[in-house]
Amino acid sequence: MPRMNHFADRLIAAVRAKGNPVCAGLDPRFDQLPASIRDSAIRTHGKTAKAVAEAFIEFNRELLDALADLVPVCKPQVAFYEEFGHEGMRAYAETIRHAKARGFVTIGDAKRGDIGSTAVAYARAHLGGMSITGGERVGFDSDALTVNPYLGHDTLMPYLEIGAQNGHGLFVLVKTSNPGSGDLQDLKAEGKPVYEHVAEMVNKLGEKHRGASGFHIVGAVVGATYPQQLTELREKMPEALLLIPGYGAQGGTADDAARGFHRDGLGAVVNNSRALVFAYKESAYAKEFGEARFADAARAAAQRMAEDLNAALAKRRA
Repeated sequence: MPRMNHFADRLIAAVRAKGNPVCAGLDPRFDQLPASIRDSAIRTHGKTAKAVAEAFIEFNRELLDALADLVPVCKPQVAFYEEFGHEGMRAYAETIRHAKARGFVTIGDAKRGDIGSTAVAYARAHLGGMSITGGERVGFDSDALTVNPYLGHDTLMPYLEIGAQNGHGLFVLVKTSNPGSGDLQDLKAEGKPVYEHVAEMVNKLGEKHRGASGFHIVGAVVGATYPQQLTELREKMPEALLLIPGYGAQGGTADDAARGFHRDGLGAVVNNSRALVFAYKESAYAKEFGEARFADAARAAAQRMAEDLNAALAKRRA
């Protein structure tokens, strides 16, 4: 089957195929990895950044392999790789590569935002790669990238243009899940909160990039921790895909997250990071699975999350 060259269509197809909107946040912390993975990496490579990178690669591969037939989307957070320098970014690149090989739609969570040629360079790095004088293409090539809009709409254009050329998308920060999001995003400008202005920008940027699914390639990040605003923004951005953080550890519930979906159960994915990838540490899974079966614990947590979300979406349809 040929690869669909439209990000929104690929994401909707993946959600339909897997039967749930779970997004696995691949945010590894070296000190929280299973001891067997950490110890093996240190024995081979010493106490080095390369040891961390190899441990991340092994951990993520096992998680991705265990989740491949169940979870449609994964989202590595670049910061957890970048803090270990070039070796960490090698692990990030390998994680994206393996995830795509296993059929995941990938979202690089980098929250990039800059002007002019710098934005172009970031877009090339993360959304399709850069060709070296017509030769090998290099870069991270995630299916989508999170971006920061607060330097203005012109700074988003390189991501939109390069993404559209390569069949990729972007998720614009609109109403984030953190407690301090209201410091700026809720401020009133011309009679409405700033996040509404950003939502309007998302609509305008995406209007010429709609796919067969009815959604366009400019998505929005809207947290489950603000359910009223999530309901409001779903209505204001009917053709935008939503990336919904804040479920689980941050306090957002499945019923909260369900407000970001259309009545047909489509239009959004819900991220879960710590409570999913480190599920083997949680009391609900520790005894049954333990460290040795960390990937099976993550799969069980993903299955429970999928059931939780699907039940909430079914209630909305009733």
